[in-house]
Amino acid sequence: MKNKLLVVACLVAGLLGAGDKANACTGIALRSKDGAYVPARSVEWLKTPMNCGYAVVPRGYKQTSLTPKGENGLKFKALYGYVGIYTEYEKFVVEGVNEAGLSAGLFFFPGFGEYPAFQESLSSESLCDMQLVSWVLSNFSTIDELKQGISKVRVTGLDPKVGTVHWRFTEPGGRMVVLEYKGGEPQFFENTLGTLTNSPGFEFHLTNLRNYVNLSSGAAPNQTLAEGLELSPLGGNSAMLGLPGDFTPPSRFVRAAFFSATAPVLENGFEAVTQAFHILNNFDIPIGAQHKAGEVPAGLPSATQFTSATDLKALKLYYKTAWNQNIRCIDLRSIDFAKVKYQTSPLDKTKVQPVEMISIR
Repeated sequence: MKNKLLVVACLVAGLLGAGDKANACTGIALRSKDGAYVPARSVEWLKTPMNCGYAVVPRGYKQTSLTPKGENGLKFKALYGYVGIYTEYEKFVVEGVNEAGLSAGLFFFPGFGEYPAFQESLSSESLCDMQLVSWVLSNFSTIDELKQGISKVRVTGLDPKVGTVHWRFTEPGGRMVVLEYKGGEPQFFENTLGTLTNSPGFEFHLTNLRNYVNLSSGAAPNQTLAEGLELSPLGGNSAMLGLPGDFTPPSRFVRAAFFSATAPVLENGFEAVTQAFHILNNFDIPIGAQHKAGEVPAGLPSATQFTSATDLKALKLYYKTAWNQNIRCIDLRSIDFAKVKYQTSPLDKTKVQPVEMISIR
């Protein structure tokens, strides 16, 4: 068991150890006129192709958390069935939704979070940060239930070299909160904006938006600079001049906030889902954009390895990947979580972009 834990810890360290440079998660949320609420997000990793998959977890499924000392942490049993997307290791679900409609997502947060110090004597209360999404989806149907339950666990990382994470949780009615650990204590922030990226903390990102108070949708008005010299915009969207375009977390947060806040409210959840994918296309990191010449990894068409959107009203989880831009859907209402067996599957059976051929006669 110790050897297995070492392998897992090394895997996580490899994935997250350079989290401030290699990982770039961007989250948004949209509403529709029929009352649907759609949290959506991207997951980036610049180093190598990840083996991502989805897990279908039935009611009653038992899990034991990893700790720095082995698979001897918190034991929990699924009160609710759920579907989640994992990266590399099926126990480490980073995005998912349960049958009650509660959504949970993990976002990398290196350098700014601080978990409680791990105490081996309290292993039975210890919950690995990479398994917190699974624990939440297994146990809770509302954010208030989660806020009460979080005091009963001690969140821990597997290796001090690995950066921390933070999370967002969303209810079907549109309430979203962000959870961050500061000084070893959990802190919840109401997120009415629906946006989340990575470090620094959520409060910093909200404050930083004030640096862009001049931005608005549409075109900027003409200005007369001097007699006979009138300045007019060179093209559309000129009122967004100054919008940051780089891939740092603060810049992505600003772009995601303005793109989602200015998006029209569409008729239904499916239209909101497709709109969310269009918005998140703006956060695809082109392969090579953050690599030095000659260091581009083979077999990775985009650093944005998957993008997902969840219609919490319809209980449908949608996703696409770097290898297959076609949108796929898992309908939780078609799953009997009392009878279904625990199962996992890769997001892509084959990593080849399908192409629809058009027949001309």
